[in-house]
Amino acid sequence: MDVLIVGAGAMGTWFGSAIDADVTFADLDHDAAVTAAAETGGSATVLEDGADAGVDGTPETDEATDATDAYDAVCLAVPMTHVTEAIAAHASRAERAVVDVSGVMAAPIEAMQRHAPDCERVSLHPLFAPARAPGSIAVVRDADGPATTALLDALAARGNELVETTAREHDDAMETVQAMTHATVLSFALAAESVPDGFETPIYEQLRTLAEHVTAGTPRVYADIQATFEGAEQVAAAAGAIADADATELESLYRDAAAQWHEDATGPSDGQPVADSKAEETDR
Repeated sequence: MDVLIVGAGAMGTWFGSAIDADVTFADLDHDAAVTAAAETGGSATVLEDGADAGVDGTPETDEATDATDAYDAVCLAVPMTHVTEAIAAHASRAERAVVDVSGVMAAPIEAMQRHAPDCERVSLHPLFAPARAPGSIAVVRDADGPATTALLDALAARGNELVETTAREHDDAMETVQAMTHATVLSFALAAESVPDGFETPIYEQLRTLAEHVTAGTPRVYADIQATFEGAEQVAAAAGAIADADATELESLYRDAAAQWHEDATGPSDGQPVADSKAEETDR
């Protein structure tokens, strides 16, 4: 099987290395496509708009192939804010299947249905950074078939766990898993002040570790997630409620939170403390 991968960043390069296929990379940064091709044993091509061409209109390197070639499958490994336009531009080059690894699912699936109605269609979301592969991969099989099955089998053979889902279930979950989580950690990273050595608690240590991890990433990725998924507003509202609460109201909010996260917790209706001793032990 030959596969065109549009997007030669970390995720596109990972996908090219994780499948059993002849891969060709295309990227606005043609040097990135050439690098990804070298890392995966594939080849590089230019994008149809000629953005990667040299001053004379020809490819900058001899590794490039014809930009109008058709492929068994096309994979879109571009930022989630650009995936639908990438599908519109490149789905016609797929003879059998179109897939994406953008991280959002409803919009790509709709774009695939529109621009590749006769192809197999699958949306993937690797729930890990490529450097930490293998891991869990959310999978929506909109139109399954032998080509996409072969690609998914190759990913599973690499030790990845395929988590079957729907576009709505996935995108709804990402509001919490990504948008709310990142907003919470970034808010702490922005608001926190340094403390003297020896004053750390276990909870603070964990939050500091998360803040260090998140702020070592790529800002655009986090901006794209916030632009795509709702959730930050709910975090802001919850933080505002905590900041404005008096002691009694804060106890009620605490019990509401505990009831959501602990099956054996009691809610605010009985007026009893919830897991007080356990909480104190955790933060000391």
